Formats: sequence, structure tokens, C-alpha cells
Amino acid sequence: MTDARSRRLDQPADRGMRLPRIRLDSEVFGKFAETFARFMGTARFIFYMTIFVIVWIVLNVSGLWWLHWDPYPFILLNLFFSTQASYAAPLILLAQNRQTDRDKLSLEEDRRRATAQKADTEYLAREIASLRIALGEVATRDFIRSELAKLADEQRK
Repeated sequence: MTDARSRRLDQPADRGMRLPRIRLDSEVFGKFAETFARFMGTARFIFYMTIFVIVWIVLNVSGLWWLHWDPYPFILLNLFFSTQASYAAPLILLAQNRQTDRDKLSLEEDRRRATAQKADTEYLAREIASLRIALGEVATRDFIRSELAKLADEQRK
């Protein structure tokens, strides 16, 4: 007896074969991607790649030491660069995504701190205002001296 799904041509057949799931530690792989992306963005990497390309071309054009494995159009070198780019682009994107996530967390923490600082500042401003009001009602030394001087003058009269 055949299943109704297996008879439908617009649905993929269920073969029952599944690939094993590979579990990678995303943190370790993310750190690797960031390290790789940082290295690819350095002058040292560009220098090493330039030396590599120069040596590759010189050996293949001149044929020194009977080394002539990739003739002039340098198809193998081109394939090497294509493979490197196909791995580099996703690793760089992964590193950028991790940096974006860190930036979001940092921004949220900065907002939280700014809100707390604003609340603290407003509280302190209210406290200072209440102290000024309270001090406005308190007699100062100069005020008391002037009042005593007025009383003394009135007593003398």
C-alpha cells in the first residue's frame, strides 16, 4: 500500500536518510572567525599574500627547479583565491554579526546607565533645591548681627 504523499509529484520523496548533525561550539568558532577576520584586515596578511603570489608566479613562469605546475593563466592560483574568498566572506560576516551583537549589548548597558544617572541627577537636584529652600528660612550670622544691631540702636533711643 503506497502512501498518498509518496504518490504526489509536487512533494519531495521522503528517503529517510538524514545527515548526521555536527555540533560546533558557537563561541569557539565565533572567536576563530573574529581572529581570522582581524588577521585578514592587516597589512601583514596583504604582505604575506603578495609574497605568496609573487613566488607562485615566478616559479610557474620561470620554471625554476623544474617547478611548473600552473602555467600562464594561473588557473590553480585563481581557484585557490576563489576558495579562500568563499571561506573568508562567511567568516568575516560571522565576526561582524558577533560585533553587532556586542555593540547592541553595550548600547543597552549604556542606556541603562544613562537612565540611572539621570534619575540620580534629578534626585540630587531636588535635594539641593530643598536645601536651598530650607537655608533660605534659616537666619544667617550676618542677618542675626544686623538684627541685634537694630535692637541695640532701638534700646539706645
